[in-house]
Amino acid sequence: MELEAYVLAARLEEIAAAANARLQNMTSERYLLVHGDEKEAGRRGRLKAGLGLRVLDTWTGTERETSTLSGGETFTASLALALGLADVVTQEASGRPLGTLFIDEGFGTLDEQNLQDVMDVLDQLRAGNRTVGIVSHVPELSRRIPSQLNVKKHRDGSTLRPRTGADL
Repeated sequence: MELEAYVLAARLEEIAAAANARLQNMTSERYLLVHGDEKEAGRRGRLKAGLGLRVLDTWTGTERETSTLSGGETFTASLALALGLADVVTQEASGRPLGTLFIDEGFGTLDEQNLQDVMDVLDQLRAGNRTVGIVSHVPELSRRIPSQLNVKKHRDGSTLRPRTGADL
């Protein structure tokens, strides 16, 4: 394994471990991301050792490729990885947290229970003094999120309308 790949693999393993704490909460403890040392094809077709991720389904005990995840599962795993990366960066920045997180869509791919689990994790972030911005068209989110900024499209541009708990 090349030195560059070794360093990246160590980082990926650290990020996957941090992501798993959130992924477990968002999937009713079903999925874990597993870092693999097998060779994976990189962007330019070069084989990169140690840069693979697989998914362990703890309910069945089987591992599978991340490409086999459904749309909602992919969204959840991606969100968990983003949060894991933010946690690792925060640790390296002397504990100074990344204060804002924006998530653009993806919520429509979740079933009712997964949406609840994901929102619970995001609510924990908000309770920890982080700002979480969500871009979505999912009606359930408009009922659950207390402060909103609604965008109305018009022929000559868009207008923004802030909404709070009393307006909803």
